[in-house]
Amino acid sequence: MLNGQTSVIIIIVIALFFDFLNGFHDAANSIATVVSTRVLKPQWAVVWAAFFNFIAFMFFGLHVANTIGKGIVDPAIVDQTVIVSALVGAISWNLITWFFGIPASSSHALIGGLGGAAMAKGGINVLNFGGFTKIGLSIVLSPLLGFVLAFILMFSISIFFFRTSPRRVDRWFRRLQFVSASLYSLGHGGNDAQKTMGIIAVLLFSTGYLGPHFSVPLWVVLSCHAAMGLGTLFGGWRIVKTMGMKITKLKPVGGFCAETGGAITLFLATGLGIPVSTTHTITGAIIGVGSVNKFSAIRWGVARNIVWAWVLTIPAAGLVAAATWYIVKLF
Repeated sequence: MLNGQTSVIIIIVIALFFDFLNGFHDAANSIATVVSTRVLKPQWAVVWAAFFNFIAFMFFGLHVANTIGKGIVDPAIVDQTVIVSALVGAISWNLITWFFGIPASSSHALIGGLGGAAMAKGGINVLNFGGFTKIGLSIVLSPLLGFVLAFILMFSISIFFFRTSPRRVDRWFRRLQFVSASLYSLGHGGNDAQKTMGIIAVLLFSTGYLGPHFSVPLWVVLSCHAAMGLGTLFGGWRIVKTMGMKITKLKPVGGFCAETGGAITLFLATGLGIPVSTTHTITGAIIGVGSVNKFSAIRWGVARNIVWAWVLTIPAAGLVAAATWYIVKLF
């Protein structure tokens, strides 16, 4: 088992690397629509998204971080080995899905890793089934809500601007996409960065560095947002192609509706302390936009592959984390 202050620092560095990878892997969620509609060039889109990822801490409470820290597994079972194993499971799944260009959920990879490592140590009873039920519902509801909101927005705008020339509509929504992309990146940073905050905070709590009460120190908040922002800055271009171009063809008005629908969903989830997947949310929103014209506009084969990745993420990351825990225990 890992011990000492040095090992805690090493694990925090690994957690921040996961946060960086989260931003890198999920950069597509923030920029795919604004890049595919050619409103921003890729290099500027990632700078734009990274900035709003970082400043998200100014707008949201730490409800999601508290859910991860206390609402997934029994905090008493968590030690350094469990945290390391959880991070290895999540990072491994992120790298695999990034390599194949599959927009899987970094959030659910982390949750699956934490659950798998905790089960390896203490059995199934250490899981908080209420927390996992909430996450299970979010897997279904977050893309569904993103779909509905984006569909309603796109349908309403189509009716309202029916007599307006396509060129004028395109010009207006190219400008509005700056706003919607900002809001989505803000929601992305607000929800996703908090998951790593929760992991670091529960590590500090379990090793006695937080005292008798669980909390998230400010330096942890700033470090996690900075790591995610840097990851977004370096981008994840394989997944950008899938999210922005392979699911359906987007125009600026569609990009605006998808980003706005996704942003509203993320704002609601973050306010309720629900660690949703930004990947699921924006995918549902993009499909909602494409469905306004006709369902055949959606490349359902691509969407089906994405859904399979969603289903497999938690158990796959959990299995890797459990195997890692057993291997670490041997040494």
